[in-house]
Amino acid sequence: MRGMPARPSDPQAMLLHGEETFLADEESRRVLEAWRRDLVSEFGEQNLDPGGVTAAKLQDAILQAPFLDPYRVVSVRGLAPRKADSLAPALAGLPDSTRLVLTVAGRLPASSPLLKAVQALPAGLVREFPKLKARALNDWASQRGRDLGLPANVAALVARSSPADAGVIDSELRKLAAYRESGYPLDQAALAALIAGGKEDEIFRLSDHLLPRPSGEAWRTARGLLRSGWQPTTVAYRLARHIALVLEVKARRDRGESLAEVQAALSEHPFVVQKAYETAGSVGEDRLEAGLKVILAYEWEVKSGQLDAELGLDGVLAKL
Repeated sequence: MRGMPARPSDPQAMLLHGEETFLADEESRRVLEAWRRDLVSEFGEQNLDPGGVTAAKLQDAILQAPFLDPYRVVSVRGLAPRKADSLAPALAGLPDSTRLVLTVAGRLPASSPLLKAVQALPAGLVREFPKLKARALNDWASQRGRDLGLPANVAALVARSSPADAGVIDSELRKLAAYRESGYPLDQAALAALIAGGKEDEIFRLSDHLLPRPSGEAWRTARGLLRSGWQPTTVAYRLARHIALVLEVKARRDRGESLAEVQAALSEHPFVVQKAYETAGSVGEDRLEAGLKVILAYEWEVKSGQLDAELGLDGVLAKL
């Protein structure tokens, strides 16, 4: 079956790069979601690992003809800038039947072979996402807050209280929006408790993507915490605290206690307990207990000098 070519006004291949990696990744998700709407089978999309992809692997993926779908969708998200240019040769034979998204975790120079290869395609599009600073970041936060239905003063407070990072601000705003949608008022006490800012927000994001199995976002957040100076054992401790909370909430839930009863019995913020209550319904007690044992074994091996702390944390996430 011949693939459906992209219309001249639609990009067939997109390269998204820049210092604002959160926005580049968000745009890639939006584009992929739009392209998926025309797919009719699970064979129509292929997502390649940015760590193990080579020009040969990428070329093999983009040259495959669609089976039942009007076109194939291929993506490589989160490429390291130093590795991106090695993929340029694969784009020379991009067929009309393939749509391609590449995201780079950083900025590529104008001389980049990969950037030039995408620009040379008849329907290739390159977008750079420069770092949002000062006024631009505040304006973006205000618009994102409006999109989520939050009052303007709340979005402004989040922008002031958080690091100058679009990903952190977005996570804070979404947390507040979810809290409000759950029926709780966004009063001063709630804002003070929920707007953690800085790395506490990243810990919340890590916990939110940890169970029933760690998602790609959990891995990215954990590595971001390590790059920012957090000790691997501290991250592991916070993971253990979250799993222990979900385990306690699950035990109460299984005994028939309602969410309100569990919230009244525990000292954590009601919204945190609500998230744990929802998670407890999708994961078994055995898995939670096994996860705690994995972290306990990790801490002992690190303290006894048998295991590198940072590499071992990757192993913990892989076993959860």
